[in-house]
Amino acid sequence: MLRRKVPFITSKPPFITITTTIRQKSSGGKRPKKKTYHRVPELDRVMELRKKPTTILELKTLIQSQPKSNPLFLRDLEKNVGFVRKWDFMALIEKHPTIFRVTGSPPFVHFTDKAHRVAQQEARSRDFMEPLLVNNLRKMLMLCVDNRIPLETVEFVGPEMGLPWDFKGCLIDKYPQFFSVRAFNGRDFLYLEDWDSTLAVTAREARLAQEGIVVNMKPNMDNKKVKISKDGNYAGPFAFKVNFPAGFRPNVNFLQQFERWQKLEFPSPYLNARRFDTADPKTRKRALGVIHELLSLTMERRMTSAQLDAFHAECFLPSQLLLCLIKHHGIFYLTNKGVRSTVFLKDGYVGSNLIDKCPLLQFNDKFVALCGRGNVDLSDIKSSLQAVV
Repeated sequence: MLRRKVPFITSKPPFITITTTIRQKSSGGKRPKKKTYHRVPELDRVMELRKKPTTILELKTLIQSQPKSNPLFLRDLEKNVGFVRKWDFMALIEKHPTIFRVTGSPPFVHFTDKAHRVAQQEARSRDFMEPLLVNNLRKMLMLCVDNRIPLETVEFVGPEMGLPWDFKGCLIDKYPQFFSVRAFNGRDFLYLEDWDSTLAVTAREARLAQEGIVVNMKPNMDNKKVKISKDGNYAGPFAFKVNFPAGFRPNVNFLQQFERWQKLEFPSPYLNARRFDTADPKTRKRALGVIHELLSLTMERRMTSAQLDAFHAECFLPSQLLLCLIKHHGIFYLTNKGVRSTVFLKDGYVGSNLIDKCPLLQFNDKFVALCGRGNVDLSDIKSSLQAVV
């Protein structure tokens, strides 16, 4: 878990602006100064919008995991999801007759004909995903200082990356030239067997290259004096795309300091972190690049705080990770909406919409759309809203 707890992460998230209190020295009984952490309603809304699709997809996976000779009986729901959630699934089945149907005696749940036809397309989507998953798994290992990571960590973050539940058999064993599993200090670790320098390009660098910015250019090689905009963005090779919340009003002094930080060069996240001094500002900026890249490797450009913190030792993440994310709220957004606190990569979204969707997310949108719920995909709006016949 995270090294430091802050007051605004609670089991019941408030509906008011989050505030954190910075304690200062006593000054004659005055109240301590408060620093406001501004909410981003559009990203909070993402968590709300994902609740229903997540439950539908979970029930879909549960039905598909049953052997053909033994369907999912309603009486067995409690064994799979627990007594409390059983009633949520029962209500879901009753509410969406276009996807789920209950028949037989004893009653069991299965797909409607239309839902069954759409569900069969998942295998094709996963085939399209396989090369992407292999590369993302290799890139994740390349970000680790020893090019290895505990297998339990991969299992922990696997759903966010889109890894299948049996990834050890269908990916790791299938590509022995890239991966191997070996024991180390009594734990199973996933090792990288082949370093590919062509993969050592971050999502930030790829975006800059698309915009025509030379990534490997030194700051002093740019003769043009480019002023940073009022929103904090700067067209430079070492700049991060930022999106400050609506309630944040930076003053001139802040923008001047932020401009110097945006222009500060830093080593690639794919270089070994042991080579750099942790107190160096360039190293601290590089750590943000590592977090940015880890979130870029996920399907929805987000992880729970616990999942991100699982990379703490392997990637040399900042010791005060939570405060680091809060400080750089133009790049990341931390929300306590939902069951667990979640970290968003802001440049992956426009409003509440994910900009770039992988084939598996496009399939999920198509399946969930059977209940009559539209899903907006900015990369291909027509395909996301296309009715399934």
